[in-house]
Amino acid sequence: MSVERTTAAGGMETSYGFKRVGEGEKQSLVNDVFHKVANRYDLMNDLMSGGLHRLWKDAMVTWLNPPKRAGWKVLDVAGGTGDIAFRIVDASHGNAHATVLDINGSMLAVGRDRAEKKGLSGNIDFVEANAEELPFTDATFDAYTIAFGIRNVPHIHLALSEAFRVLKPGGRFLCLEFSEVEMPLLDKVYEAWSFNAIPRIGKMVTGDGEPYSYLVESIAKFPNQANFASMITHAGFDRVSFRNYSGGIAALHSGWKL
Repeated sequence: MSVERTTAAGGMETSYGFKRVGEGEKQSLVNDVFHKVANRYDLMNDLMSGGLHRLWKDAMVTWLNPPKRAGWKVLDVAGGTGDIAFRIVDASHGNAHATVLDINGSMLAVGRDRAEKKGLSGNIDFVEANAEELPFTDATFDAYTIAFGIRNVPHIHLALSEAFRVLKPGGRFLCLEFSEVEMPLLDKVYEAWSFNAIPRIGKMVTGDGEPYSYLVESIAKFPNQANFASMITHAGFDRVSFRNYSGGIAALHSGWKL
């Protein structure tokens, strides 16, 4: 299947998977997807990655290397279920404070419940808001993380600009996202798995394959590693770099506010 990815110049704002939608229409469509999958979000990521998302998230937090001191603050965007925030707090030996921000209330409800069960409610706040317009003052956070969420933001350049704004000088931006497979043969295998198996399995497990079709298509449309790195640089970040995981199935992008 030949699919043209969007570029650093844009295009995701009117791309709902392979469908072209009007300006301003994407957000409500994406919200509906995540209302449907919120209670099975971990299962969704297991299907999308073959379970590897757990290792990639661990690698993300390892590269972030949160300090084991009180007062260090991280904003985890589009992380409603708490997966990244829990890992960061654990890695900091309970010293870090995480603010989990998500536009989807269903996802946040799952995260709040999980945080309470883990005894982490004192370390984590949950905020329902839009990544394109963060409800925080300038230079509030030491780090900004987002995992498998930025491709669902209609105006990615606005989210990146907001990330830069709310970070303190010296702050770190980290984004984990499905990306362009760069290993020969693996790209064909992954493509076949994504478009043929994932929606069918999703329908068997949840009764609705449409959200999984969107998620697979959104991966195929997302800018490749170099183009997304260019977008991060354009937002003002320095020392921008990325690491591929599993041959480029996922990539972890890093940038600094210097």
